[in-house]
Amino acid sequence: MTSLRSITAEPEMRRPLAILAAIAMAAPITMASAAETGDHSARSSTVRAVRAATREFRNVNAATAAGYVASGSCASGPNEGAMGVHYVNEAHLADGYIDVNRPEILVYEPRNGGLQLVAVEYFVVAEQWDAANEGPPVLEGHLFHYLGAPNRLRAPANYQLHVWAWKQNPKGTFADWNPEVSCAQYEKGDAQGHASVH
Repeated sequence: MTSLRSITAEPEMRRPLAILAAIAMAAPITMASAAETGDHSARSSTVRAVRAATREFRNVNAATAAGYVASGSCASGPNEGAMGVHYVNEAHLADGYIDVNRPEILVYEPRNGGLQLVAVEYFVVAEQWDAANEGPPVLEGHLFHYLGAPNRLRAPANYQLHVWAWKQNPKGTFADWNPEVSCAQYEKGDAQGHASVH
């Protein structure tokens, strides 16, 4: 199985955190994922599971203590809304597994001088996943979005699923962009990747 380390060792893939921030901004633009058409109770159970797994990370300091690192940018939507500031856990990213209790990415909205946890993103490099699995990844019955390669960011093909567990999204629980999220209060983080906001 090809490891993430070998994939990111290629010249164009030397900065995985920067690439992940770019991937977030290039996510497929959809009104809602196909999984959003499932029944409401299934969505609620997924949201409950994600909240249970990430409750402590509402405090961004707990997230950084657990190994999450800021991407250094705030992803704004191409048409409306945003995702927010992505905090990536490279250990979870590198393992090639999808586990509701170990999200690869936490997404924060800059608000009122701080960062508010609004969503999580489950993410796996397609080559790594496909080498070990028969079908695409599914989380609690919800099919991941696929972003192919080559793409304008020279990022590897990947599977990703956003779950808006901490902020309602009128476009759907599993949509990529949220029109109620804004990057207006974001200021670029320092060299260590810790976001400062006003």
